[in-house]
Amino acid sequence: MPKRTNSVDTTFFSLELLRRIPGNQRITAHELHQQLLDAGIERNVRTIQRQLERLSQHFDLECDDRSRPYGWRWRVGSRGLSLAQLSPAESLLMQMAQAQLKHLLPAHLMASFSPFFSQAGHTLSHSGQAQREREWSQKVRVVAASQPLLPPVIQEGVFDAVSEALYHNRWLNIDYSNAHGTRRQAEVMPLGLAQQGSRLYLVCRFKGYDNERSLALNRITSAVCSTFHFSRPADFNLKRYDDDGRFGFGEGRSIRIYFTLETARAQLLLESPLSADQQVSELEDGRLHFSATVIDSPMLDGFLATFGSTISNIKRETNNVSTEQENNDE
Repeated sequence: MPKRTNSVDTTFFSLELLRRIPGNQRITAHELHQQLLDAGIERNVRTIQRQLERLSQHFDLECDDRSRPYGWRWRVGSRGLSLAQLSPAESLLMQMAQAQLKHLLPAHLMASFSPFFSQAGHTLSHSGQAQREREWSQKVRVVAASQPLLPPVIQEGVFDAVSEALYHNRWLNIDYSNAHGTRRQAEVMPLGLAQQGSRLYLVCRFKGYDNERSLALNRITSAVCSTFHFSRPADFNLKRYDDDGRFGFGEGRSIRIYFTLETARAQLLLESPLSADQQVSELEDGRLHFSATVIDSPMLDGFLATFGSTISNIKRETNNVSTEQENNDE
């Protein structure tokens, strides 16, 4: 039985090595070692080197030993590991996942998948059976719900350090400038990462505090993942943090909002309600009166403002205390 287990492990290890060797560039044993570690496969560099030498006797692998560190690649004209080739459908899925998840997966995991992303791109570009899949990327698109903005520049190494600390539950040392340009250095506990439009936010707790803050990654000028671990707070939940309107700059205060909307602009809220308990009634003049339970926040204010002069009689109710907002009724 131990012999069989070792044989299976060696076969699996060999397949993982072969799948990670690129066809158009060289990769070193140290780079393969890091990719395997990121994928949860622990082998030392010397073991990887020995296995590559063995595999080169049976597969079209070549070692570029002109300079150190030596690099491995498939020989020119080789089809690579044909039994592990992605189908056109799998390649399409991988390509779309790469585009949508590049900032939502830890950097080291994205790096470990890079050979598969490369293989997917090659399959879609060169396979005669992938015409429909190639066309699909031109037929679908994620569109902006508001004015599109170019993503802000994130300093090199910041995302890698943030995602590593978040993945391993380690303290993060940052140099950060707020919106007013005030700069500070701090040690933070990373709790979540959120993408809002073109911007990325780190949800964290500053050391010595038990409340959460959202920091824009583009305002972090440097970040270093420490070697010290922390226990993730049991009372924190990223979904609840979002549901409480924190990314809309709210404080989690739930209110009942009431307003009147001209019929021509009401279709949006009839199709996509503000909340599950939204209620709508028609007034004598044909306008529609809405009420819904929502989180009070500047984002809500901005949304209501998009209706311009077609919205009126805006009223907020919290704990049986109502506040009326100036409206556009004449």
